[in-house]
Amino acid sequence: MILRLIGAVLALATIATYCFLPKKRVSSEVPTRESSRISALFLASALTLFVELALIRWVATEIRIFAYAKNLALLLCFLGFGLGCALARETPRWRATAGTLLALILVVRFPWFSEQLMENLSRYLGAGRHLDVWATGPERHWELFLLGSAVSLVLFFLLTYIFIPLGQKVSREIEVSERPLLGYSWNLAGSLVGILAFFGVSWMALPPAVWFAIVLAGIAVLQPPGKERILIGFAIIPAIFLLLSPATAHHFNLWTPYQQIEVQDLFFPNGELKSSEIRVNHTGYQAIVNLSDDFIARHPGLLQQNPEYIPYNLPFRFVGAKPRVLIVGSGTGNDVAAALRNGSSSIDAVEIDPAILKLGERHPEHPYSDPRVHAHLTDARAFMKRAHGPYDLILFGLLDSHTQMSDYSNMRIDNFVYTVESFREARKLLTPDGVVFVKFQVNHIWLGKRLALMLANTFGTAPTVFFAPSSYGVSASCFVISNSGNIATEQKDLPLRQFVESKRSAFLDSPPVPLTTDNWPYLYQDQRTIPAVFFVLSLLVIIVATGFYLRIPNARSRMPSLFFFSMGVGFLLLETQVVSRLALYFGTTWQVNGIVIAAVLAALLIANYVTELLRKPVPRSWGLALLVFGILFAYLFPFQRVPGPAASVGVVAALVFSVPVFFAGLLFSAEFRQTDSPATALGANMLGAVLGGLLENASLVFGMKALLVIAAFFYLLAGVGLLRRKTAAVSDRT
Repeated sequence: MILRLIGAVLALATIATYCFLPKKRVSSEVPTRESSRISALFLASALTLFVELALIRWVATEIRIFAYAKNLALLLCFLGFGLGCALARETPRWRATAGTLLALILVVRFPWFSEQLMENLSRYLGAGRHLDVWATGPERHWELFLLGSAVSLVLFFLLTYIFIPLGQKVSREIEVSERPLLGYSWNLAGSLVGILAFFGVSWMALPPAVWFAIVLAGIAVLQPPGKERILIGFAIIPAIFLLLSPATAHHFNLWTPYQQIEVQDLFFPNGELKSSEIRVNHTGYQAIVNLSDDFIARHPGLLQQNPEYIPYNLPFRFVGAKPRVLIVGSGTGNDVAAALRNGSSSIDAVEIDPAILKLGERHPEHPYSDPRVHAHLTDARAFMKRAHGPYDLILFGLLDSHTQMSDYSNMRIDNFVYTVESFREARKLLTPDGVVFVKFQVNHIWLGKRLALMLANTFGTAPTVFFAPSSYGVSASCFVISNSGNIATEQKDLPLRQFVESKRSAFLDSPPVPLTTDNWPYLYQDQRTIPAVFFVLSLLVIIVATGFYLRIPNARSRMPSLFFFSMGVGFLLLETQVVSRLALYFGTTWQVNGIVIAAVLAALLIANYVTELLRKPVPRSWGLALLVFGILFAYLFPFQRVPGPAASVGVVAALVFSVPVFFAGLLFSAEFRQTDSPATALGANMLGAVLGGLLENASLVFGMKALLVIAAFFYLLAGVGLLRRKTAAVSDRT
């Protein structure tokens, strides 16, 4: 608290200085040397993508509504950058950018009330009505709704404004370049470096204080040497104070490639370790507990239930002796320790987060040190696709990622784990009498119903469903089903059967709900509909966009280019589909997301290079036809029928999707080379991406593949824009 208080005072003083200190008049013209322009363009492009990813990750952690509203932060970044492109001829206000970023950090990390306000923002906006928002419920008080809307508008404004000068700088450098298409290539190359740089700091598990220090330092470097550079660089100091969290050996924070983790050790009065509580993104997630026989015997009042009937030990009552076990979501090792205590002969433990796996070293039973345990740091679906089995027990641990989001794709980590296709893959890995045991924190009856129906759909019979309480560790709803349709041990074990009957859940008696599939993987949404909160957020984005857009000269009389606008819509939808599809085969890991995004940018760079090589551009009609054909081919391609391992299928998917990405880049590059105003074209493209992000919500109703159909429609609309541009050009010549 002291550090944040000091940071708040310094931040307010810095922002006041930026506002009231006279500004030196700087020409909006860029340096005349080509090498200087390229360097500035490259740095500004890299900085844009770096701060974009940093803000997407950070606000999704600190403000839960950004974690649940897909691409919300990304849209605001695109909006600000696109507006900056439209204002390319105005002088960028870098001091205001640094001050706005500092103000955003101050609002989110203010020493008093900010955490509670940011935590409850989703509840104030009514997000809990149609979504399972962890640890929140719907709020229907109008005064709180208006408060949430007002706070959201402030946050949206700040996020958008940060990117306006970056858009101005990038677009202006491209516009004055002797060869604008070459400038656009440097923009793509810089963007690629910015992405790789952010994935580098994520891999090193560096905290946000380092991220935003890099961002502010980058903004300072973009200034000419002198007072302005020093003023902007000074903002690093209050930002670090606001973002740092004090740490001790028994209470500390970690920033993993996926999430923020807070670890706090709890002790008995005699100083012995009781448990280690783990919070993910400010929400209780799990605890490292010691369930060894000697520990429980020393503390008889700790566990009020029979140890054999708590969620960690129960799965092994449903299988025979010395089972081969696969644990999906092994976490810090509680399930692994239980498997060892119950005599498992071999254990494959799958965990996606390296920091969570590292925390397993703190487990008092040291399960990951046992030679019977084979830890796999990878995505659960990716592992199941390449595993051979067979397993006597496949245990789905508490993967509930109610607050976890991956960096760029904004997919919840376990989205593709709890789908019909995932359970079918699990069944193929079972022995003839093998058992699937799913533990889940069910907060809504419809969520339990969905899990039960998916298992019934997969195995052809209803699962056994019951609730297992625990006073030490976590309680959980349990879903048990056998490959043979008959859980033999339950039939033979009378005490177990009596326990299950006494704790049976009534999920199967509730109304039907749609099943989650790889095409509709929205586990935490009750129906195929767009939740009301998304309409509220979209309206707030439109309000912010309209307010900024009206600042653009001639905005009321001049519409953005239909071609470049439609290309922006289509490309964002296409990129979303590429990321989600490849995640099925390679996993939803941060490495995969980084590689996919880098590959998309590389494809665009290749398209630029081909355009530069060709003396005559590819006929627009052919380029558009091949683009739309590539999208339809990807839509109809039967990926599930491709033989071979998952990696091979993933390579095929990458090749299939590379076709429309390449031709989209080729078509864009050809028109971009001939446009009279590259800045205006880039701005229209970014604003189109904003609409594409809003239209992505259609997948909540129609599924993710529907995004390809919508993308194809907008690419055809881009063709209409091409005809209009050609007609206008002919009219100008006559």
